[in-house]
Amino acid sequence: MIGLRPKVNSAIYLLLILITANSCVERDLYETGLITNKAMVVTAHPLASAVGAEIMQRGGNAVDAAVAVEFALAVVYPDAGNIGGGGFMVLRMHDGSTDALDYREKAPAAAYADMYLNEEGEVIEGLSEKGHLAAGVPGTVAGMVKVHERYGTMPWAELVAPAIALAAEGFPLTEKEAEKFNRYRGEFIKYNTIRPEFVLKDRWRPGDTLRLPDLATTLELIRDKGRAGFYEGPTAENVVAEMQRGGGIISREDLEAYEAVWREPVTGDYKDYKIISMPPPSSGGIALIQLLNLTEEYPVAEWGWNTAKTAHLMIEAEKRVYADRAMHLGDPGYYDVPVAGLLDTAYIQSRMDDFSLSKATDSDDVYAGDPAPKESNQTTHYSIVDPAGSAVSATTTLNATFGSKVFVAGSGFLLNNEMDDFSMKPGAPNMYGLIGGEANAIEPGKRMLSSMTPTILEQDGELFMVVGSMGGSTIITTVYQIILNVIEHNFPMQGAVNAGRFHHQWRPDWVLSEWGALGAGTGLRLWLKGHEIAPKVSGGIGRAAAILVLPDGRLEGGADPRGDDAAAGF
Repeated sequence: MIGLRPKVNSAIYLLLILITANSCVERDLYETGLITNKAMVVTAHPLASAVGAEIMQRGGNAVDAAVAVEFALAVVYPDAGNIGGGGFMVLRMHDGSTDALDYREKAPAAAYADMYLNEEGEVIEGLSEKGHLAAGVPGTVAGMVKVHERYGTMPWAELVAPAIALAAEGFPLTEKEAEKFNRYRGEFIKYNTIRPEFVLKDRWRPGDTLRLPDLATTLELIRDKGRAGFYEGPTAENVVAEMQRGGGIISREDLEAYEAVWREPVTGDYKDYKIISMPPPSSGGIALIQLLNLTEEYPVAEWGWNTAKTAHLMIEAEKRVYADRAMHLGDPGYYDVPVAGLLDTAYIQSRMDDFSLSKATDSDDVYAGDPAPKESNQTTHYSIVDPAGSAVSATTTLNATFGSKVFVAGSGFLLNNEMDDFSMKPGAPNMYGLIGGEANAIEPGKRMLSSMTPTILEQDGELFMVVGSMGGSTIITTVYQIILNVIEHNFPMQGAVNAGRFHHQWRPDWVLSEWGALGAGTGLRLWLKGHEIAPKVSGGIGRAAAILVLPDGRLEGGADPRGDDAAAGF
């Protein structure tokens, strides 16, 4: 979570820069990841990656693998993988055609603009982040059904089966997952109306087996009845009962009315590369294309990776792009998002008219631009390429780690806390410190703005890269840096994912940096230009999953060392 601007004097601040620069977790920038000849899956968990690879070995395509991976992540990576959340998917089929699927959560019909404010009009701390009232209407199951109907080739039941087996038979916890279950034990007890005993062991240890029988039963209903197995019948009844016990507002009608939506991907160019990404209500695609366009005219390859010049340029670009995000982006079904104007190259370049190579621009002096009107916006990411060359880039989320912390009793899955991604009121930051405006105000049935940035790149009309990340507000800048790491700095895919990251989002006006990502010299030079740098002391920025198509047609995976991420393929 991004907090307040640090208050330190100059001497302490300089010492902090030196300490963080010398505390870098060593990661090889030129490490090569797993290389395969035909197919590749990169996800946040080795078991989910293995599931996707096995599906393709059995003849399934990238979409079949994506459906199987999505359900497997709901079991083995429950802090972000889900059936109680939502996400976005960008597809590029082997014939070059592209598509984008929006299965983002929606506000319940009983939601209203001021629902998280007190009588004085101030935001009630935590109300949109934890507990039953924080949950939006889930979209994941509807999304998987929809993408399978259009692009899947294997029987639905065969794609859900691996997740059922993992939930019913159990699986060993990794060290990171065991630690998270222990850390959130108190919140699971506090926010659940019926104690979720299956995760309340006194002390989880790496290698312990986690079995999820209620979730297995829910997945069996989805296997047998598809969409109706989740949005109707016993599962829907359990969700509504959970809402009634805990003061939530998701109704049976909300569940029955939910629909995933096909959208046209946003596209842009960066030098010889075509960027294909997610349109609103994700802000990711527009923001990424803007960032790359703002960078294109500067010799960052000559300046070097994470040098003061390169980092200064990127930070200043990020300030302007996140200011636009706060003002102009939201659900296009409720707000006239000026997509064409925001992606107009002349408009994008004009955003840097006041950029100086020698000094930082104060965020108080950075405002959203005035693009032309629209012409007739805790997470996990997975990337997949199949033997035919079709690709899927998908980001799915519960928002915070373990979402609202609420398990649906009797069904065994977690509910999201995506309502926090709305603007509680104009100018008020959410849990990631992001500022929002009227474009992202709460309305019944509306989809909340997101930073998810599932992205596919082409070079000369051929598939080049599949990339995306988790990380809340840092997703966009994580993807931005990985792309530059490959194209401008010639890192292999794994090295590009390994590389230290930094982030700026306009407000608060400081640079969030992984330990040592900028180095002492760069940190000091940025400070002299007027930037404040706040170290990220643990966890890292983002967790990416990426695939690069090598010049000889083989595939290289980039699995993030910040988590349990793994690449698998053949």
